[in-house]
Amino acid sequence: MSIDPSAVIRPFHEAEFAWEEVPCQPYKETGDALFKAISRRVLFAEPALGCELRYFEMAPGGYSTLERHEHMHAVMILRGRGGCLLGDQVRRIKPFDLVLVPPWTWHQFRATEGETLGFLCMVNATRDRPQLPTEREFAALRSDPNISAFLE
Repeated sequence: MSIDPSAVIRPFHEAEFAWEEVPCQPYKETGDALFKAISRRVLFAEPALGCELRYFEMAPGGYSTLERHEHMHAVMILRGRGGCLLGDQVRRIKPFDLVLVPPWTWHQFRATEGETLGFLCMVNATRDRPQLPTEREFAALRSDPNISAFLE
């Protein structure tokens, strides 16, 4: 199999923190989930890989959807600082930290005020749709003071 070299090398531009020929896309296709100031770029979605490598970026104070699903995520923080809810733990995150999101684990990433947060995320190419918390599940999460403070 021959691969077109122009599809293999996508130069990175530090000033824009972006890759050539990799469009910036909306974070979610539908508006049924709560999130703020976040975008995504699909860096690799080659069928032979069986996974996708994506880059997400949040403006200062932005956050991803609070969700869970069957598929796992492997995340590496590239820039900025923020917080991560992973199950019943809230952790501070910084460049080059690695976060493994297990199946069916509530998770959310939040950028610190005043800092852009950017991270790589590797997921299965074929994956299930995320589940949002029900009112009861959300109340249970918020019953933990650390999680409640994180979600404010």
